Amino acid sequence: MPFPLRMIPWLAVAAAACAATGAHAQTSSAASQQRDSFIPYTQQGYFGLSGGRSHYDLNGGPPGTGLGFDDSDAAWKLSTGGYFHPNAGVELSYLNAGKAHRLGGTTKAQGVNLSLVGRAPLNEQFDLFGKVGTTYGRTRTTGFSGLGVATGKDSGFGLSYGLGARWNFNQQWAAVVEWERHKFHFADDNAGVKMTTLGVQYKY
Repeated sequence: MPFPLRMIPWLAVAAAACAATGAHAQTSSAASQQRDSFIPYTQQGYFGLSGGRSHYDLNGGPPGTGLGFDDSDAAWKLSTGGYFHPNAGVELSYLNAGKAHRLGGTTKAQGVNLSLVGRAPLNEQFDLFGKVGTTYGRTRTTGFSGLGVATGKDSGFGLSYGLGARWNFNQQWAAVVEWERHKFHFADDNAGVKMTTLGVQYKY
């Protein structure tokens, strides 16, 4: 993750400035905890990178054609977020769901997601969260079309939702496991793609 490396010099300068006097350190520490994130009107910002598996809910084509069907692939997601309430926030993500092999070709899906996030802390280190939002997705299907199955490109907005758990193993880093579902517009249908991922979050 390149961004955290670029943040290190800034954090070092801030730490040195805070150490100048005890009173200034207390003020700077409080400001750091409430620092605005990159998303307007939110605080406690973070960046996240996750990877895992996707599962496409798609028509595999007419049976008996000899065309293989594999609806799962590697998937990944890059996200940033912040909180406007101790238990509620906003997250913006780019996700790539990999590809499904069907119709003698491939079906690919990717998109940008905006979600409201609600979290429920279990203790100082662990919390559960859920999210609901919308994904603007772009898809492309290649292969043999016919008998109710089409190929081509499509795009549009669809509902998304998910849930997960987070382990804050220090003040800046957390491990996250997440399940989510995004609805995409495909050439032959509007269908969901599920993603199960494991990743890390850097809190700035």
